[in-house]
Amino acid sequence: MDMIWDFSGRRAIVTGGASGIGRAVVELLRASGAEVLVWDRETDVTDRRGLELAFDQAGAPDIVIANAGIGSQATLVETPDELWDRTVAVDLTGVFNTVRAAARRMIPRRSGAIVITASTNSYDGESNLTAYNAAKAGLLGIMHTVANELGPYGIRVNAVCPGLIRTPLTEAHFSQPELLRDYFRHIPLGRGGAAVEVANAIAFLASDAASYITGAALLVDGGQMATKFGTWTEENAEFVEDRWRLR
Repeated sequence: MDMIWDFSGRRAIVTGGASGIGRAVVELLRASGAEVLVWDRETDVTDRRGLELAFDQAGAPDIVIANAGIGSQATLVETPDELWDRTVAVDLTGVFNTVRAAARRMIPRRSGAIVITASTNSYDGESNLTAYNAAKAGLLGIMHTVANELGPYGIRVNAVCPGLIRTPLTEAHFSQPELLRDYFRHIPLGRGGAAVEVANAIAFLASDAASYITGAALLVDGGQMATKFGTWTEENAEFVEDRWRLR
């Protein structure tokens, strides 16, 4: 992989870094010269004491990617308490724990970059995902507030909001062509995303190229959130190889 970004001499922490978007971020940061610590299941972001200890052992980070997250579907009335509690604990409280711990170590250094993995679901009300949507919406509240508080210390805080990205979590969707056909009608680029495309956005926000960007939520969704009634029809396009193409 050619080096696009230069993170030489930077220490980065990536939560949820073992697969999907997190793994793509880890690979990109390492290829760009960063020392990267991968925190996944063995570092529980809901365990505040354990998380603080992990930060102590890691040393002060230059970059923190708060990416750990889970998601399960259920209608509102069939959402069990356990699903709600666990989703909010990991996707919202876990990010709060991570960002707070990172800030405590970045403030004395007067520098740092934090990137939160939010979602297009931070904005919309996709059915059967009440817990996930609520948690992802809450992440933007964290991001805006923390960007405000940490800006004076030279610490930037931003978020990416991916759409449908091909990862182990979403692989089942990508094995259903008819589902994709209808879903991708509403994406101007006509396809789903790859994890590396989100990783590139995260790397940008973490890099010096984004030195005057904080408090921003960057959509990585192929234009999905820009549309309302859909982009693609059979009148001038066809769905082949998991994407819409003009005839």
